[in-house]
Amino acid sequence: MLTGIDEVDWASLRHAYGSAKDVPGLLRGLASADPAEREVALDGMYGAVHHQGDVYDSTLACIPFLFVLAESAEVADRGGVVELLVSIGQEGEDRDDDICARAGAAVRAGAEAFVRLTGDPDAGVRRAAAGAVVRFVDRPERVLGLLRERITVERDDRVLLALAEGLGIFVRRHPGQAAGAVDLLTAQSAPPFGPGLRLAALGQLAGCAPDRLPADLVPTVVRLLRDRSETRPCPPGRSARPDTDTLVGRLRRLRPSDEEGSQLLRTLHSALGDRVADRIALLTGQLTSPSATDRCNAVWMSAGLLREWRADYREPVALIGAQLSAEEDRLRDAAVSVLGDLFDLAAPAADALHALVLSRPDLWVRQWERGAPTLGGPLKALARTGDPRAVPELAAVLAGPVVPDDLGQAIVHLGPAAAPLAPALRERLGGIPLDSPELFERATPLLAALTALKDAESAPEVLRLAQGIPDGVRLRESVVESAVRALTAFGERTAVPVLRGLLDTGLAVTAAGALWSLEDDTDVVLPVLIRELTSERRHRRREAADTLARVGAAARPALPRLRRMAGSDDLWERTSAAGAVWRIDGDADLAAPILRAAWTANPHTRRPITASLAALGASGTPLHGLLRAELAAPRRHQASTGGHGSHDVLHDEELLRACREVVGNG
Repeated sequence: MLTGIDEVDWASLRHAYGSAKDVPGLLRGLASADPAEREVALDGMYGAVHHQGDVYDSTLACIPFLFVLAESAEVADRGGVVELLVSIGQEGEDRDDDICARAGAAVRAGAEAFVRLTGDPDAGVRRAAAGAVVRFVDRPERVLGLLRERITVERDDRVLLALAEGLGIFVRRHPGQAAGAVDLLTAQSAPPFGPGLRLAALGQLAGCAPDRLPADLVPTVVRLLRDRSETRPCPPGRSARPDTDTLVGRLRRLRPSDEEGSQLLRTLHSALGDRVADRIALLTGQLTSPSATDRCNAVWMSAGLLREWRADYREPVALIGAQLSAEEDRLRDAAVSVLGDLFDLAAPAADALHALVLSRPDLWVRQWERGAPTLGGPLKALARTGDPRAVPELAAVLAGPVVPDDLGQAIVHLGPAAAPLAPALRERLGGIPLDSPELFERATPLLAALTALKDAESAPEVLRLAQGIPDGVRLRESVVESAVRALTAFGERTAVPVLRGLLDTGLAVTAAGALWSLEDDTDVVLPVLIRELTSERRHRRREAADTLARVGAAARPALPRLRRMAGSDDLWERTSAAGAVWRIDGDADLAAPILRAAWTANPHTRRPITASLAALGASGTPLHGLLRAELAAPRRHQASTGGHGSHDVLHDEELLRACREVVGNG
């Protein structure tokens, strides 16, 4: 079958992990009669030969053999081989790189195989080939004719969905010849076609021909979802696929129970984009579905919407909270996960979270097969809303035999309501050995909590950390920095000798800032901060500029260096220096253009810039237009930066609150 494979000098070729001498074994593994061996081989292809989408000379050498495997009827799981070929070929279109272009050309040269495979007896192969012909077969009129023919004769629902997706891709790739494809999609979106195919067609139309959508789109989609749920067969028990410890196997186990429905909804939601009102109405319909599977898909769909767009989400959040009482673990866990990333926006679900916390103490702490225990999702989510009802359960965890290190991070969001926890936090902090290799993980969350509580009674325990950690302890400097910030928050003047002792260390800026807060002694702190403006480390230069900004007019001796720093080629340095010059000298002519450019260039600068404008008061008015525009923007400020972190919503809501305060006081 793989004639000529041993004639290739694989040892001279490379993949992600060096020599490609193991590739013949992977290719033969794809043809194995053993399902587990095939899965391990496919995992190896993605892990090494096509690692994270990269293309190597060994990838090019594999393409002819992958085509042979794809067309060999005796090979099982050929759909996965076709998908691999498509992924390799797409790199030639997506990357401006010679080897990727050669890979794209090689896949395109073999595209007639995809045409033949659209009629293969194996539905999985036909499904994968549907998108391949659109991407790699030349002559659009031929491609459209082939899709039309396959739609006419195809009887497998999953292949029909792939053909609908192929039509959508065709419209986007060939807009000048799209009319026929749009007509086909429009026809598929209406009776007599089944609900699944109609949903697929509507999702594609939303992305490529929104003018062809029905006026009553949301009620139609909700009705189709429920019709589909009523006709969808019950999900099978355990998959017949091998349970391998591969990336492919792990991803399969993480897939939703109704992966097809999840994909249909993801396509539609993505295509609707900024039609937030429609998307909220759609989620509301999904979250009230009789089908727990549909509700679970809706919960996961809500995460992307909430993270990307600003709106009034009280109703959908309350409905997500209603899923916490579901008997299905998958649905409950999905709701907990989404609510945990909403922080105070999850308040409409706080009653449901509290009920779950009370009824399931076994969920207060999560034990992992590997790694340290963490605070359980329901209790963490409740604490992150700022709801004081989390305090008794957190106290019980602190008094229990297993105390998660991240508990302090949740306490931060409770404010003064968490004051009863301070004695236990103090005791725990004082019990950490100073030479512990886990000192950073154990101490910094506790320090964060005590800082937020401004618990001056914990000063002895914090001073112990600030001055007693031996050299060589992992992340020692970070722990000491957290301790200094805590002492500053306490207003702890007994810490002054310790802080003075740090002025000639890597924590000089942090110590100088703390001394300024405690003593207001410019004679001590100014020389240190001016010196650090020329530090070899950029973060120290930036921190020094930010601290000088707090000092204000008394920091005028630093202005020459700050003005030079405002011309740095580093955006963050320019931003910090400009903010400092404005606050020290009132020089809006220099600072405002720099801050305005940074605001536009990097959304992550918006929170510190807003903090600077808050400190400037009325003199920051020249930039208040940026804040008003931010408040009017429907999209979250980090949505376009590729960040999908657990704190994206929190940071955006903090920015909005700060903007309102500044504009209201401006």
